[in-house]
Amino acid sequence: MKKTKEEVLKLINKNKIQAVRLVFSDILGQLKGMSITRSEIEKVLEEGQGFDGSSIEGFVRIQESDMVAMPDLDTFKIFPWLLGERAAAIVFCDILNPDGSAFEGDPRYVLRRNLERLKKKGWTYYLGPELEYFYFKTNGHPEILDEGGYFDYSTINAGVRLRKKTTTALEELGIPVECSHHEVASSQHEIDLLYQDALTMADSTMLYRLIVKEVAQEEGYYATFMPKPIFGINGSGMHTHQSVFAGNKNLFFDAKDKYHLSKAGKSFIAGLLHYVRDFTLVTNQWVNSYKRLVPGYEAPVYISWARRNRSSLVRVPMYKPGREKATRAELRCPDPACNPYLAFSVMLAAGLKGIEQNLELPEPVEEDIYHMSLAERKKRKIETLPDSLENAIALFEKSSLMRESLGDHIFEKLIANKKKEWDEFRVHVSKYETDRYLPFL
Repeated sequence: MKKTKEEVLKLINKNKIQAVRLVFSDILGQLKGMSITRSEIEKVLEEGQGFDGSSIEGFVRIQESDMVAMPDLDTFKIFPWLLGERAAAIVFCDILNPDGSAFEGDPRYVLRRNLERLKKKGWTYYLGPELEYFYFKTNGHPEILDEGGYFDYSTINAGVRLRKKTTTALEELGIPVECSHHEVASSQHEIDLLYQDALTMADSTMLYRLIVKEVAQEEGYYATFMPKPIFGINGSGMHTHQSVFAGNKNLFFDAKDKYHLSKAGKSFIAGLLHYVRDFTLVTNQWVNSYKRLVPGYEAPVYISWARRNRSSLVRVPMYKPGREKATRAELRCPDPACNPYLAFSVMLAAGLKGIEQNLELPEPVEEDIYHMSLAERKKRKIETLPDSLENAIALFEKSSLMRESLGDHIFEKLIANKKKEWDEFRVHVSKYETDRYLPFL
């Protein structure tokens, strides 16, 4: 049920809220926003808050800078702790042009627009991302807090305490958590959010990253979603479980199929496999993202699907009787530093295109692809993801599907931003180069 202005004001008064954070995402998925005081709240809930969009990455030029942040009342949440000395709340905003029309450079609008295609069919897109991250002692150097491994459990470890406190804060914010645990690498953790519809999950992902960082900072530590902060150990991924429902029916499930996948489910997965090279720039958007996408560290590199094989790009968890609604595809390449609104948009666009084109899903690859020879991979037509930001840009730039799903504005702004990032990285002289070449050149 939609929240009304009156209901929100009642919550504000009941909880003695003195400040409300108005938040939104820039093109790169960085949370932006401003705080308004209690005296301004009623007006802003009705009319929105004007701001200068010319300094927001991927928004507008300086000569057309006026924008309006319009609160989406359904996203209003009260913070579980004081901000300074004040009780505070947070609400996501849709970004509007001065004439009240939707701003095409707003990532949240892009996801809404893609979801409209599903809504017309009576379908709902559900997602369950698994965001991994690291805790470090400071933000100046990646000094780990523990030597733990996968599923290690401790009641006295600082990282475990931070994770538990974060999970509690998320639940108090109304963001349901499925489970949490230590990940493979030292000082690496994961909190899994319970399946939600795509827009709710994108908002929840933005809040998840904020809360993880704020809890760590409050305790004197630093949390990072950087894909590969330490050389030689696993990086952080965002394995994304996804399915499409018509009402209460999972459209991916077919009891008669040997894999328990319907024709629509198979074509959706085939779409992910077919178009993943087009959208890798969105799901893995940083130079550092491609330090994670290398063989040997659980991150997928080879384009294939499987049920048990975690070296494959897409995994379809084995069917359990009575769990038809749990049938889903797990895309394993995204990392947690992506823009969730854009990432979910391009995943959906690829899957729907697969259904529209009746793409055939190849047989699963259950063997360890990392140990296959190049000739064997070529024989089985197993392609690879782009291996650098530069190559991801080149593939993205040629994709009509990406332009269509993201819109001209974000498509072109993202390319420009990423080319600038690649150029800055390309000309940088690193410590690796000075250590290696100075002694003999």
